[in-house]
Amino acid sequence: MNSIVIGRYLPGHSLWHKLDARSKILSTSLFVFSCFMINSWIFMAILVLLEYLVILLTKIPIGYFVKSLKPIFFFILLTFFLQVLFNHQGEILFSLGPIQIYDEGLSLGFFMSVRLIIVVVISTLLTLTTRPSDLTLALESLFKPLGKIGFPVAEIALMISIALRFIPTLFEETQKILKAQASRGVDISEGKFKEKVVQLTSLLVPLFILSFKRADELANAMEVRGYVPGRLRTSINQLSWRISDTVLLLICIGLFIGAIIF
Repeated sequence: MNSIVIGRYLPGHSLWHKLDARSKILSTSLFVFSCFMINSWIFMAILVLLEYLVILLTKIPIGYFVKSLKPIFFFILLTFFLQVLFNHQGEILFSLGPIQIYDEGLSLGFFMSVRLIIVVVISTLLTLTTRPSDLTLALESLFKPLGKIGFPVAEIALMISIALRFIPTLFEETQKILKAQASRGVDISEGKFKEKVVQLTSLLVPLFILSFKRADELANAMEVRGYVPGRLRTSINQLSWRISDTVLLLICIGLFIGAIIF
């Protein structure tokens, strides 16, 4: 459970930390779209290189990004094996009874796995280097045009920010519950399937109770501070767009156009 990194913020003074949250959100979105549009290993290598350079720029240990991949490691393996086993294009590399592995399937399996890794790492990079308050302001600013058609911009932006912030909190609570149950002799990793289901229920019930309790405490705290949905609010933090933000956005727009061409 300690491997959950997305949703956390690590304070820093790097150039990437100082970028405007709006430019980071837009650039991350364009980067992800570009990653899903391409089918070229050369372009994929360019994206991996750029992502690695940004990680070096943030001065955040690479271990944080490795931890962010652990929760989806099974999904990455599943995606790889599905492509290898069910994609029957190209030449046969291996055959054993009904199992046949083709070179196209193997290549596509690696390609899609790398694609998922890139998307998860760049998304983790966004939350690790952006304060939750700045993230809320940025989302509210980007969604502002939708407010003219009655879209609750401020409320939706706040909900997204709170949801991201609650991800590591909920997993920390889960870790505490598991340790408490282990001290009482309950091990959710042992026993038959039926016993595991019962033990999982004993985990989910207190987790839901704690989640509702935290949500109630958060609602009370917001009410005490005078929060009223729909009312115009000011913020102590102000976003500032700089030349570096424009440069970053232009680079990602170039990548997006390049992905369309490729």
